[in-house]
Amino acid sequence: MHDRHPAAVARCASTCDVLAALRFAVDHELPVAVRGGGHSIPGFSTCDDGMVIDLSPMHGVVVDPAARVAHAQAGATWNAFDDETQAFGLATTGGLISSTGIAGFTLGGGLGHLARPYGLACDNLLAAEMVTVDGGLVRASADDDAELFWALRGGGGGNFGIVTSLTYRLHQVGPTVLGGPIFYPGDTARGLFDLYRAWTPELPAELNSFLVLTTPPPVPFLPESVHGQPVAIAMVCHAGDITDGQRLVAPLREFGPPIADLLAPLPYTGLQSLLDGLWGPGASNYFRGGHLTGMPEDAVDTVLSFTGRRPGPVAEFHLHHMGGAVDDMPADATAYAGRRTPYLFNIITRWDNGPAGRDAHIGWARDLADALEPHTAGAYVNFIGDTGADRVRAAYPPVIYDRLASVKRRYDPDNIFRLNQNIPPADK
Repeated sequence: MHDRHPAAVARCASTCDVLAALRFAVDHELPVAVRGGGHSIPGFSTCDDGMVIDLSPMHGVVVDPAARVAHAQAGATWNAFDDETQAFGLATTGGLISSTGIAGFTLGGGLGHLARPYGLACDNLLAAEMVTVDGGLVRASADDDAELFWALRGGGGGNFGIVTSLTYRLHQVGPTVLGGPIFYPGDTARGLFDLYRAWTPELPAELNSFLVLTTPPPVPFLPESVHGQPVAIAMVCHAGDITDGQRLVAPLREFGPPIADLLAPLPYTGLQSLLDGLWGPGASNYFRGGHLTGMPEDAVDTVLSFTGRRPGPVAEFHLHHMGGAVDDMPADATAYAGRRTPYLFNIITRWDNGPAGRDAHIGWARDLADALEPHTAGAYVNFIGDTGADRVRAAYPPVIYDRLASVKRRYDPDNIFRLNQNIPPADK
């Protein structure tokens, strides 16, 4: 997706490597791009003629099972993190694709299968260590630089420095959960939206779910007759008692009838990696998402109209049910600005034919997002592309944006860390 050519890549094995690389880049006035363990859909983890500070060799994870805490280096991915924590039957909210890096995911919010029972990844962040542009190393937590800690939790991303380690709160999860997808014919999508809107408001926090409209590849667990044809999917994770979960998901099983019901008890690590095969490296991807105040009939009409004219086989609409522990946090406890909205949408489009498909796929995603704007209450920074300053501002209420800009002025007054969803420093 992003054909860029940095002047240098510093593959850092330690915090002192990060300090040295950043000092060199600043002294030589090189643009700085920071790469964690995963990827950047907007392409912020690389640059032209600058330095990429690559943290992927820093991928250690240490679990304290007695304290239910994990200390992780910023180059770790969720598959490595989950492997370590699940050895003790513990987990925190991680990415829906296990190859996602923990750092960028957390610093932008962090929506995953455990969001409703246990909050976003940023809600479970207990502390972070950050290299500053002037060569310092600071710790942010509730007791150490609480304002920076607030800014790092789900809003500021990499705007303030290079986060090198993160400490997470863990929860008793698994090792077996009730999870997985139920597939329905595409022409039942409207009815599934109706069911979903009626079903979700009364659900306990232990049950997390989202809907997907897509076209499946030729996978063995689906009949050949639906390969490449529109389908609707309900994806579920129930983090509590499996018998209770089976009772709660009964309305999904009774709807349809389904094409395939793969919702079953499975290892939590299996659920976390269930979609990995569909989202491997090598393709072009574009995301566009935001918080929804509701999903009324005209919004459903809009989505169905657009998904009926997809630009390619992987052009998806995702609708995530929010609430639960996400709502339990005070609205100003973190910089994440999407609490109190019932749904979050993500439009994902992906193509393999290089630049030829770019305009059609990106235009489709942007037009659908724009058409949903009357029902949208701000953007979600982890689900937007490189769409400019106005879109970044739209991700935050003015009071939160101004507060983030003040933290930015304190830690990065010259905006060295600008290859991100950038928040320029406030005026002095």
